[in-house]
Amino acid sequence: MLLCFGAAWPVSIYRSYKARTTAGKSVVFLLIVLAGYVSGVIHKLLYSRDFVIWFYVANGTLVLVDILVYFRNAAIEASVPRIKPGAQPVD
Repeated sequence: MLLCFGAAWPVSIYRSYKARTTAGKSVVFLLIVLAGYVSGVIHKLLYSRDFVIWFYVANGTLVLVDILVYFRNAAIEASVPRIKPGAQPVD
């Protein structure tokens, strides 16, 4: 599971970065997933120290990058002037 998720996050980050929009993304979902990875790291540190912790750390880092890309895209969207439906563009 950790390997499959680890392979999926770079694709998600790339697509979000290229799209330059927050459409289809939920920062709340990303934060919940990040909390899950942090919980996994804490569990590994307290109860079961082994190499798997690095998969949690790597995946958590990728989710954090995805969150940063989300906020970058939100800033891009906020800087683009919006035209109201039916309004005539200004020449």
